[in-house]
Amino acid sequence: MGAMETTMTAMTQSLFRSVGLASACAAAASLAVAVFAYPAAAAEATAAGPTPRIYSPYAGRSYPTRVLWGDQHLHSSWSADAGGAGATLDPEAALRFARGEQVVSSTGQPVRLSRPLDWLVVADHSDGMGVINELLRGNPQLLAEPVVRRWYDMMKGGREQAKAAVMEIIEAQSNNRIPAVMKDPALAMTVWQKSTAIMEKYNEPGRFTALIGYEWTSNAGGGNNLHRNVIYRDGKSRADQVVPMTTFDSENPEQLWDWMRAWEMKTGGRLLAIPHNGNLSNGRMFAMTTFDGQPLSPEWARTRANYEPLVEFWQVKGASEAHPSLSPADEFADWELWDRGNLALVPKQPGMFQFEYAREALKNGLALQARLGTNPFKFGAVAGSDAHNGLSAIEENNFFGKFVSGEPRPDRWNEDAMKQGDRVVKGYEMSAAGWTGVWATANTREAIWDAMMRRETYATSGPRMSVRFFGGFDFIAQDAAAHDAATVGYAKGVPMGSDLGGAPAGKAPVFLVAASKDPIGGNLDRIQIVKGWLDASGNTHEKIYDVAWGDSNRRNPSANGKLPPVGNTVDLETATFRNTIGDAELITVWKDPDFNASQAAFYYARVLEIPTPRWTLYDAVRLGVKMDAKVPRITQERAVTSPIWYSPGP
Repeated sequence: MGAMETTMTAMTQSLFRSVGLASACAAAASLAVAVFAYPAAAAEATAAGPTPRIYSPYAGRSYPTRVLWGDQHLHSSWSADAGGAGATLDPEAALRFARGEQVVSSTGQPVRLSRPLDWLVVADHSDGMGVINELLRGNPQLLAEPVVRRWYDMMKGGREQAKAAVMEIIEAQSNNRIPAVMKDPALAMTVWQKSTAIMEKYNEPGRFTALIGYEWTSNAGGGNNLHRNVIYRDGKSRADQVVPMTTFDSENPEQLWDWMRAWEMKTGGRLLAIPHNGNLSNGRMFAMTTFDGQPLSPEWARTRANYEPLVEFWQVKGASEAHPSLSPADEFADWELWDRGNLALVPKQPGMFQFEYAREALKNGLALQARLGTNPFKFGAVAGSDAHNGLSAIEENNFFGKFVSGEPRPDRWNEDAMKQGDRVVKGYEMSAAGWTGVWATANTREAIWDAMMRRETYATSGPRMSVRFFGGFDFIAQDAAAHDAATVGYAKGVPMGSDLGGAPAGKAPVFLVAASKDPIGGNLDRIQIVKGWLDASGNTHEKIYDVAWGDSNRRNPSANGKLPPVGNTVDLETATFRNTIGDAELITVWKDPDFNASQAAFYYARVLEIPTPRWTLYDAVRLGVKMDAKVPRITQERAVTSPIWYSPGP
């Protein structure tokens, strides 16, 4: 078989797996012309004889070629708990900062990103959006309410009082005690239309995308975090037709899905929702019952899967990927955990963790698929900042915290970042994370949203490492030597976020995974593939495989299969590190050695950097601060891809 035939066979197989028999026949025919014919000669190729090959390997390419970096979870001063805590940067300032401009922070500090972002969602809370701005301007209608007046006085009383006011507002919202004057729908619509106008102003297709969105902030049952960010595919004309849903309307996520469905029917637009901070939900984010405790139905599963294609794995309030109590064999699960309670710091009870973390939910989704016919937890990976100061500044050496009180100052490490009674989360526990990489075909609202919906996304804790992850049945070891992994990946398999159908007889899933370091970041320690599966008895399992690693000439797994640590070059005196360990790029083809064709499974890639300084170490060195020994000073940054799912079948 010639080279052209071999390539066409792989592409045709990929098409048949992706789009079905009838569509693939037509697509394969057009692909043969588009990929292998000179454009000018394509029309007469049939009559003139064999179709000539195109010299350029990039002609006719339609897959995403560049990762687009952004944050789908940033708050400005228009969020009540941001403006109330002293934030002065409005949505416009937040967008200018994301585009690469230098701005002055709420504490008067000049700040700029190392590199601009490609896109941003200013996801201000729909509850009371813009109300705090009106309050701080002394709106007499608001000040007439005694509770609101007291909050106003506290906000004007300095940093600590302002922070206490914000915690009171969060507690009131969590328990449905927000004064009625702060729920005025007319004011809400006015603020929303101002917000969408700003998004339109800064949306420049091809250069920078300002996606319209908001946060729906359910704290059901007194601080149980069920928050979602709602992201619009469309622009102002559709977004303005309906005021965003608030938790004043309902705290039930199922009612949010109903609202989203009604909005789409009314406007003809598209929406998706992204849950975050399952780690603070006290067992409710991925519960195996409805919001009201009823058994799950196939319709419920289909609706959740349709409207929630992504989950936020990391952000400033900790990691929600995995927990060591659920994944005891995962040596990297004990990382940036906020796991003591919910958003109101109500302590955890036994059994809650299994319904809070993404990996466990992915496993439970396989079981629900078998029972309901649909997997409600079939989601991809994203990360966000959740910063409440208008600054998506989450690089370890450029970390500006969550609230204004957490912006750089000598004592921020020891502040009470969250406090309810005697329950406290300290400032040093804030996590500098994260951003989302999107493999979109263009820097536009439509292309980025579509990539999110098909889950061709990955989460990082901050570094802008490039990660590709493909699955199929026909990858071979030589594919890892390809100059462009994407060309091979899309031709012979499916990308992150996709499905693999039943395995051909005698074959197992094979994965092509490639990662390159952030040009200004640390080298790579390793690539892992995380597998979860459902056995014949309905039990779920997981296993983590080290599939590629740096310093492979001197570092090999032990007899028990454990890979030795990569080492550590961090200098604690200078907050520096050296890229003398690890590799700048890792790429491999890996075949599942434990595959059972009858068992549903998922696979995702996790990429780990070598150890580098954490933001607390940068603070200690730059600000001359002596911190307690318990404060972590070194971190191991990472990325996690959206999974690829395997389903048994013909």
